[in-house]
Amino acid sequence: MADIKYESKIGQIAANDATVFNVLSNLENINRFRDVIPQDKIKEMEVSHDSIRLQIDGLGQKIAIAIVEKEEYKTIKFGAENLPIPFNVWIQLKQVAELDTRIRITIKTDMPMMFKMMFDKKLQQGVQYPFCVKYFPCGETACNIVFLQWGEQILPVQEGNINSS
Repeated sequence: MADIKYESKIGQIAANDATVFNVLSNLENINRFRDVIPQDKIKEMEVSHDSIRLQIDGLGQKIAIAIVEKEEYKTIKFGAENLPIPFNVWIQLKQVAELDTRIRITIKTDMPMMFKMMFDKKLQQGVQYPFCVKYFPCGETACNIVFLQWGEQILPVQEGNINSS
């Protein structure tokens, strides 16, 4: 087994840290992506505010990804249960200006070298901006819209009166 760490480049999001944190720390937002999740692979999916439980075809048992730790507006740490390879994901946020938040994603896992050879490239690519958060003020109105983007899918995640200060 080898401890392996993957880190993204530092990304930039045109929103304040509170808005980004509130979107990413609410796992119920994954429901907006249900139509892009391969339904033939997922037998069952339960989503709550801080966890996702999945029955994936071929694994034989239900797995869970849950928020295990968070520091408001700064860090969200995810852990996994019932996977053959343990892993954690950290999302780090740092606001550098009013509408300028930096993001870094880190994956840490302990896997056999054979698995590393099989999954190394995909994990390196996956950690490099698997999603992008886009924030659009509505102009003169009081509403703002936050979008999550995964590949070519752009979906509204939070809309309405968002406190962006």
